[in-house]
Amino acid sequence: MDTSEKADEPSVQEGQTAGSEGEEQDEKPEVVEIPVDMYYDYEKLYSRPVTTADSDIPENLLHLSHSFGYDCERRANLQVLDEHTLTFVAGNLLVLLDMRTKQQRYLRSCGGGGIGAIMCHPSKGYVAVAEKAHEPDIIIYEYPSLRPYRILRGGTEQAYSCVDFNRDGALLASVGSATDYMLTLWNWRQEQVILRCKAFSQDVYRVTFSTDNPGQLTTSGSGHIKFWKMANTFTGLKLQGELGRYGRTALTDIEGYVELPDGKVLSGSEWGNMLLWDGGLIKVEICRKGGRTCHIGTIQHFSLDEGELLTIGIDGAVRSWDFESIDQADCTDDSGQVELEPMNEMVIGRNVSLVSMVKSTCPDTPIWFAQDSDGAIWKLDLSFSNMTQDPECLFSFHAGLITAMDVSGNSHLMATTAMDRCLKIFDFLANREIFTTRYKQAGTTLTWAPCTVHRSNGLLAVGFKDGVVRLLEIFNPRSLYSVAGVGPNSEAELFLRQALKPHDAPVTAIAYERNGEIMATGSADCTVFLFTVGEMYEPIGFVNVPGPVLRLEWSPHSHEKSTLLILCNNGHVAEVDAPDQDTEGVRSTYLLQDLKVRHFCFRSIKSSIQRDAEVARRQALKQQHVKERDARVKAAQEQGRQPTEEEQRLEGEEDEGEEEELPPIHIPSPPSPLLCGFYSQPGSFWLSMGGYDSGYLYHCEFSQDQSESPENRMDKPFAFIPLKDADEDPLCTVAFNSSRQLMLCGMHSGRIRAYPLESGDHHLASMQAFWSLSVHDNQYGHVQHVRCSYDDQFVLTTGQDGNIFSFSLLPHEELQKALQSNKAKVPSPRIGLETSKAAQDIDDPTAYSIETAKQKVVMERLRREAEQRKTERRKKLAELQQSFEQLLKQNDDLPAHVRLHRAELELDPRFREETERMTAQRVREARRELAWEEERHRVGLKKLQERFWDSLVSETVTVVAFRSEHRISTYRLLALSDHFYLLKQRTRTGRRPGMTERRRSMADPSKGPVTDPDELGAAGSGVLQSRMKPSVSKLIGRQAEKLRKAAEKAEKARAKIQKRKKEWDELYASKPSEDCEDPADVLAIRSATENMGDFKLKTAKDFSVPEHLRMNAEKKRAQLVTLEERIYNQKMEMNTQVMDLRDSKVALLASLRSLLHHLQEVQERLPASKRRPLPSLPTLLPEETPEKKLRYTRDTLRRYDALLKAKEVQRRGGGGGGADEGEEGDHLLAELGKEGQREEEEEEKKESGRTRQAGEGEVGGKEEQEMETELEEEMRRVEEIKNLDLQDSLLQEIEDSVWCFDAELCLLRHEKLSLDIQMKLADLRHVTLFQELLLLKEFEKRENTLQGRLNARMKEEDELTEKLEECKKQLELKRREIVKLQERERTIAATFQASLGDNNKFAEFLTRVFKKKIKRVKKKEKTGEDEEDEASSEDSDEEDWDDDEDDEGSEAGALDDSVCPPNCDPELFENTVQLRERRLDLEELLAEEKKTADSLKKECDALAKKAKIVQTTLQAAEGDLELFNREKQQKLNELDVVVPLRLHQIEFLVNGTIPRRLGSALVLNTSPLVRLQNRIRELQQEKSQQRELYRHARQRHVTLQHEHKDMQAKIKELESRCEHLMLRKFGKLVDLEGLQTLSGNRILEEMRQESRIRELTYAQEVKAWEANVCKARETLTQVTRQNTERLHCLNSLLCEQKELEDKLNSRQKKMGAQFQSGRRADAESKRGLHELVESQAQEGAMLRQEIAVLSRKGGHILPPPQMPLQPSPPTHTHTHTRTHHTTRQIHIRTQLSGNQ
Repeated sequence: MDTSEKADEPSVQEGQTAGSEGEEQDEKPEVVEIPVDMYYDYEKLYSRPVTTADSDIPENLLHLSHSFGYDCERRANLQVLDEHTLTFVAGNLLVLLDMRTKQQRYLRSCGGGGIGAIMCHPSKGYVAVAEKAHEPDIIIYEYPSLRPYRILRGGTEQAYSCVDFNRDGALLASVGSATDYMLTLWNWRQEQVILRCKAFSQDVYRVTFSTDNPGQLTTSGSGHIKFWKMANTFTGLKLQGELGRYGRTALTDIEGYVELPDGKVLSGSEWGNMLLWDGGLIKVEICRKGGRTCHIGTIQHFSLDEGELLTIGIDGAVRSWDFESIDQADCTDDSGQVELEPMNEMVIGRNVSLVSMVKSTCPDTPIWFAQDSDGAIWKLDLSFSNMTQDPECLFSFHAGLITAMDVSGNSHLMATTAMDRCLKIFDFLANREIFTTRYKQAGTTLTWAPCTVHRSNGLLAVGFKDGVVRLLEIFNPRSLYSVAGVGPNSEAELFLRQALKPHDAPVTAIAYERNGEIMATGSADCTVFLFTVGEMYEPIGFVNVPGPVLRLEWSPHSHEKSTLLILCNNGHVAEVDAPDQDTEGVRSTYLLQDLKVRHFCFRSIKSSIQRDAEVARRQALKQQHVKERDARVKAAQEQGRQPTEEEQRLEGEEDEGEEEELPPIHIPSPPSPLLCGFYSQPGSFWLSMGGYDSGYLYHCEFSQDQSESPENRMDKPFAFIPLKDADEDPLCTVAFNSSRQLMLCGMHSGRIRAYPLESGDHHLASMQAFWSLSVHDNQYGHVQHVRCSYDDQFVLTTGQDGNIFSFSLLPHEELQKALQSNKAKVPSPRIGLETSKAAQDIDDPTAYSIETAKQKVVMERLRREAEQRKTERRKKLAELQQSFEQLLKQNDDLPAHVRLHRAELELDPRFREETERMTAQRVREARRELAWEEERHRVGLKKLQERFWDSLVSETVTVVAFRSEHRISTYRLLALSDHFYLLKQRTRTGRRPGMTERRRSMADPSKGPVTDPDELGAAGSGVLQSRMKPSVSKLIGRQAEKLRKAAEKAEKARAKIQKRKKEWDELYASKPSEDCEDPADVLAIRSATENMGDFKLKTAKDFSVPEHLRMNAEKKRAQLVTLEERIYNQKMEMNTQVMDLRDSKVALLASLRSLLHHLQEVQERLPASKRRPLPSLPTLLPEETPEKKLRYTRDTLRRYDALLKAKEVQRRGGGGGGADEGEEGDHLLAELGKEGQREEEEEEKKESGRTRQAGEGEVGGKEEQEMETELEEEMRRVEEIKNLDLQDSLLQEIEDSVWCFDAELCLLRHEKLSLDIQMKLADLRHVTLFQELLLLKEFEKRENTLQGRLNARMKEEDELTEKLEECKKQLELKRREIVKLQERERTIAATFQASLGDNNKFAEFLTRVFKKKIKRVKKKEKTGEDEEDEASSEDSDEEDWDDDEDDEGSEAGALDDSVCPPNCDPELFENTVQLRERRLDLEELLAEEKKTADSLKKECDALAKKAKIVQTTLQAAEGDLELFNREKQQKLNELDVVVPLRLHQIEFLVNGTIPRRLGSALVLNTSPLVRLQNRIRELQQEKSQQRELYRHARQRHVTLQHEHKDMQAKIKELESRCEHLMLRKFGKLVDLEGLQTLSGNRILEEMRQESRIRELTYAQEVKAWEANVCKARETLTQVTRQNTERLHCLNSLLCEQKELEDKLNSRQKKMGAQFQSGRRADAESKRGLHELVESQAQEGAMLRQEIAVLSRKGGHILPPPQMPLQPSPPTHTHTHTRTHHTTRQIHIRTQLSGNQ
């Protein structure tokens, strides 16, 4: 049957679903039974690589070579298929592993999203693969054919977590993962759902059928276990679940359990004990004796096999328990526990954590296979007997995240390290692991040193978690052991060359400089350490970077300077130059302070990119709307009708629609993490970011200005490249092949991508098309590393899921040819390695790093130097002390009058200072003792300040005027609370879109217009032309110039035509239609329609609340927040003005003091009689400076303490009692304030008294002066006049200053009174808004429900509209494909007719052969009704065909149309048969396309009907919301609102008086009423103006009609004249535009030029060959002449031979008997001569053949075969001297002729 249709169309129909906990369908639909022998086609199911459309990238770019990993932490990731085959999941693959040959077979996931769970059928004939994807499938494969047998669809939404077959294999249970956790029971052979319901609300780890109770299931998972039963009820089959209740037992995750035959369930726990469940409750908890747990840690798996209960745990132990004891266990006390010891026990080993276990398929075998989460698969013999075999580790892998991977530079070797502390070496050519070792710390990074560092490329630099870097040499140990005759155990070994510890945190990156002279290491401690490379690596120093190091990359050889690029996780990038390797000199630290570091801190630009894209999208959308409106207007004009009201309304909405705000510029906080990067050009690099900034590759460069600190830098990329489908799937790692023409990318989703690049493309301009394949797990298998092998024939990937994959870049056949060896070459050991000792390793994780050790050495040196100085000082001090004692002794021996006093002998006053220091130290100790008390009082003071002062933004400050009682005070203003800012933020971001926005979104869909395939084709051709342009032209000289000029001329003509067309299009686009109306008039009419009529008041019952006036709780909160903010801002502004006034008063008082002091100085120089009284200097009142209340000094505290003690004494003397403590404290503070004020007043009085005394004293002194002279008196009078004037001016200035201040205060006081009125009104408004908010909160729940329902209907309508548009688009595409197929069919018929030719006598027969309908064999099978329908249709078709054949046979005669008749061209017959096959193929394709089009048409009709239904429900929801808004408005109208009015504002009069009740009055603003009255007069004027405009427009219309008729007649005349001229010139009507744009064909001209060049070349070659032929003929003539001479010579020799023979014969007759003994020798000699003659005759024949060959053209001469000469018999020298001489001459001549 046709499996492609079965693969595309769901063959499963859901039956009954859940009972008590799920929804149920009462009626079971009829399901077509699936045949037993039906299979799917795997080639059509499995997920293939994805390539960019219209790209030349082959689909088979990468071929999976091998999988080196194992997802050992996945639950139940090990199954047994047969005796020798295991299967497990690795990323997107199902791996089938042969345990004997270790060969692997693979099945890819079909959805491309990964595999969730696997399970084998009890018969081992099938395996179920449950996948991960959107609506994933469960695929049942038959084993061992591995053909897809069944596909189960619709079981969950995202992924499956576990599956299981029942005991007989008829049913399958599956459980989905987040978010639905759906439990589904399947009749998998018929692809039918039996029951379905939600299993739990958290992760479910396992589901199983009970082996003894067919209707029972059990599920367990995170914090739960659930027991299920399939029960038959009166409504049908139901699935009932009962959740296990823990009771007093702690809640635990349950990984493993087993169903017991009597219905009980035994499960594990997180702490290692077993729980026995009975009836949904824990019957008993089983532990070992002494309270020990059954396992250390979680029990992962239970197995009940042949009456034996087995358990495994993460402690690596397998224990066997007595089943009867557990089944009958019961607790006799309140502890709830039963102690039980296992029957047998097997501990696998250290570092073993078993997860699951499966039994071998061999009957009666105790062999089990166990999954180890530490990266191994174990073979266990659980017979527990004397013959039990030890556990065998079959395979070992990395466990968990693989942190680093690198490949060798000259061999197919790969090194990996992971968090399991293992370092492994793989031979990915032979697909096997060749070496593994384990360290105490996990490896975090590794790098394979280049050949410039290690000649054999066998050096590994590995970084570890404790900051250690180990240099390891890999070598082939067979070279070392071959001498000793002992073979090694492994193919490779590692030798520790050096161990370094440059960091205190994990080493994250290692990189070698391009020349191999420096090694750099980066760490998470934000440092990069540099080493010189040599036999021993010596430290150069380190630099600090702004963040944890992610990756290091040295500049390539193409860069001028050697620099190091440092990438940090937090988005910082640094670059340093390669430092000087000279490390000589003593340094106290390895910090390279003089090394220049350039910094770059990434700043997000993604929001700017999206903003620009949104602007472009909106512009395109506007243009689309204009086109649609023009199309509607044009359609209305063509139909001769006016636009409908709906069309006018849509146009009005489009014109009035306000444009939404552009997306804001968003900078993520914290910044997006940096994932990877690499150099592009010197100073520039590419970055890939994660988080918000994913989806792009950013091109960045270092700024020239590096003065800003790295932490404050914000650098933007200067270019970017968008990555398709990478917004949620960022690029994690990048690698290039050796030619940098292929960029390999590892993605966050586990995919790998390959981008072909052009050579030298540093800007990645050619990074367009890509090849993508889902490899690792799509949820947690983020790709960590991607590498290419040294010869670019392999690609290797590692991921966080622990998998390692090897791919080949060549097809398998080419790869086998390219790789002759079957394993990789391991480097040979260096000379002297066997005698070298391994370097000392650093095993202590707390060991000092290089820098710490350096600092410690420096500190030790400084300490030794300090101790040495102390010793020297002590020695010198002892000497001084000894000499002082001698001086004291000498002083005592002197007489008393000469003897010095003891004080005179004081050596140094520092002794006294030391005493004072000790006193201060004791004071400090006392303070430390009172520190707690001080801290307590300080905290108390801080709390008081925070409670009463810090929350106060402005205290009440009163400013008093100088000359009046006017005063002004500030508002006592509290700070806005955090709740206020939270509400403000919520109102900004939480606004819900209304109906208008929704209608606008429907009118302006976000999706762009559907692209026409023709447009796509045109665009594609444009791209093709743009791609073909860069090709190098082959034309040169005049031809190229001529072609170029023709092309330029055609291009100019084309541009001119396009420009003219564009102008015509613009002109026609601007042309209004006949019934077009002015948009301004339409808007005015609409505005008038909307704004005139009987508008209802809000109090009316039928008042419809407009969209913009609808109110909800969120909007009301926003109004409250806005009002509070305005009140706060206005009060704050007034407080600022009052405080400025207070500050000006303080400044004025200071100025007045200076003026008064100046006035006193002036009056001192005047007589007392002329002195005017000094003005009183005002002072600041306490309420003007309230902040002084919080100012205190130690004197203030002392006075407060004294007052407090006095009050305490007074209280004790008075017998206690009185006010409470708070009032007493306030009283003391008040007294303290009054006392301070009195002190200030007394201080001012004393100062003024001192000034007056000084003035009086000076005056008295002046009176006592002597009499003055006349000149002095005159001068005194002049001085006196000046001082009097100065006195008056100073007094006037003081008076003016005081008056100005009082005036400013009065003005501000007036403003504040007005503001007080506004604040009172605002308070009233606040009360009203709060009441409305309380009322709206009551309606909020209902409103949210109605709005949610409306939003759901809107969303459903949008989805249906989208689906309908997509369906229509597909239908249109199908129709176009049908048209194309029909065109192809007609083309085939035309081809056939053309092949027949004219007057073909077999035309009728060939036509019948061509049109014959052949019953073609179906490639695929179908079942059920489809087969019957097809059979009936085939029968009917056969009958029709038979009839046709009969008819045609009667006409064609008795010719057999399956055999070519005699005298008919066989090629023509074969061609006819082939064309018939092509026609039949097209007919089948056409039938399928028509069938698909019909199904799409039906689907479109169904969607349209559904859209109408949804539209009806949407209108109903809108109506309900409208009724609700009316009800809400009526409730709001019932609230009382306070509106203060004055009498002149009330115009509601009854009989000229104001009524007592104003309930029926309407309150409105005066300005709208005045505006309406003015509008009446304006409308009257406009009416008269419009009438006048209409009259002029009619006259203009008549004139334009006459002009239009004249222009049409003129156009017709010009057209006829143009056609006449074309017929005269060309003889026919031609396309002038095409003629103008006609240009030369560059390809044709190039081919002609190439043809001419080749003709010249061939002519030269022919000429050369003719010369060669002439030479060869001359040579042939010479050779022929020489051969003729040789033949003459041969003839003479033969004649001479005959004469000699005759002479010999005559002589022999004359000889006597004495010579008879020599006759025998002569006979032999004669025989030899005969043979020689025969050989020479043969040589002559061969020479004649050669002459004949040479006489022909093109003959090739071969050397003649050398015939060996027979050795001549021994003869006497004197007898045959002439004969031998002659023979030798003949032989020599023959050889010469043969050589020539």
